Amino acid sequence: MTVRELDAAGIHDPALRAAYTHCRGLNARHGKTYFLATRLLPVDRRPAVHALYGFARWADDIVDDLDSSATPTERGRALLALEAQLEAGLEPGLKAGLRREGATEPVIRALADTAQRYGIDRVHFTDFLASMRSDLTVGGYASYEELGRYMHGSAAVIGLQMLPVLGTVTPREEAAPHAAALGVAFQLTNFLRDVGEDLDRGRLYLPAELLAAHGVDRERFEWSRRTGARDARITDVLRAAAAHNRAVYRDALPGIAMLAPVSRPCIRTAFVLYSGILDAIEADGYAVLHRRSVVPRRRRAVVALDGLVRAVAARAGSRRGEEAPVAGPSCSSPSSRPRVAPVREEAL
Repeated sequence: MTVRELDAAGIHDPALRAAYTHCRGLNARHGKTYFLATRLLPVDRRPAVHALYGFARWADDIVDDLDSSATPTERGRALLALEAQLEAGLEPGLKAGLRREGATEPVIRALADTAQRYGIDRVHFTDFLASMRSDLTVGGYASYEELGRYMHGSAAVIGLQMLPVLGTVTPREEAAPHAAALGVAFQLTNFLRDVGEDLDRGRLYLPAELLAAHGVDRERFEWSRRTGARDARITDVLRAAAAHNRAVYRDALPGIAMLAPVSRPCIRTAFVLYSGILDAIEADGYAVLHRRSVVPRRRRAVVALDGLVRAVAARAGSRRGEEAPVAGPSCSSPSSRPRVAPVREEAL
């Protein structure tokens, strides 16, 4: 399948093909939900998504790898080295071949090629690295407003990077706020699912104002993580965070209909699976400080099959020069749908 993807994308240089293949491996190993959704895209667009994921994953591993003994200073130097390679790879004054030679790391080679092919604004990558650097020194946020400034670089720009690859049927600037919101929604879900692991790294992405509103503080979260004991007030905080997260998904939802028809099944599948993590967290009694909640395999399979049916229909419509309909039947019973918002199924 990798060869088919690269051939379809017109990527023929052997070193560049190897770089994209490396990124695809990162996506397959670490981004299981994203990788599953990516396979619903037309084959020529998949390498670009692998490159974008590979870059984000590499930077995230520099900052967060719990198996590494690197100090914050050493991690900071590694991020600076990554940024230097990025600058070399994205240098606008160079031809594409020289641009790729400016970066030796496979991930940067693939990313630079993708950015050039799709005209992705380089500021999205530098904003992302700025947020990654802040993770080395910032362990908490006072308010959702403060957290939002961090998440612009860590999450919103991911949606903005993806938008040129996915394509739109509306002006891109109209779809951009929804794409940014979806990136934020996905990361908020990660924060909620991984709150215990993040505490182990010295971070808490739940704003202090949210904790205070329910009569708890960070020390209480650390106590619960350390002892395994539960606290109803912590559960209330997590429930409120999930409600906030669902509101962001609602903001993102209209953007799916603005995407190119062949891209909608991919993003719809990611939307349903990721927002479904909130349902899994709720079903687990908001026990995320003590165990990770996951979407059941059967549910994942049903959603993936529905996405595949939609993807095949969209590609068939594209070959006939038709626009695939936005509406479509539900892939499951109403009781198993993610309760993101009381929206019409046609919107998905």
